[in-house]
Amino acid sequence: MSQSCRFTVAVHTCTLLGLETDHVLTSEWIAASVNTNPVVIRRILSALNKAGLVCSIRGSNGGSTLARKAEDITLLDIKRAVDTEGPIPLYNQPPNEKCPVARSMQPVLRRVIERAEAAREAVLATTYLSEVIAAVPKV
Repeated sequence: MSQSCRFTVAVHTCTLLGLETDHVLTSEWIAASVNTNPVVIRRILSALNKAGLVCSIRGSNGGSTLARKAEDITLLDIKRAVDTEGPIPLYNQPPNEKCPVARSMQPVLRRVIERAEAAREAVLATTYLSEVIAAVPKV
């Protein structure tokens, strides 16, 4: 699963857990909402569990809950829990050192990408799971 999909599925999962606070949710139940395989959800839950965002109980009566209040979980917390990919790759091949554009492109793009990532993280760091939950229509 791509990096962006893992983040989206993780936010979806945490939103469900934040809405359903009266009981634990199974990976099968979450997977039905996300429209994916329960194995995908179990991998996401495992990463969220390792990050201390989710508590999971194994067994026939098992399931998952949020480990902290939704107001204490930022989207950056969730991103960092499931984001296992490194920085955006710039090229598959080394640049042509004879070309001034090729020699300059990686450092120039790296600075742009670093600024863009910093801006994205700043927004995610100030956006709480509780805001996402509040924006979801109640069923």
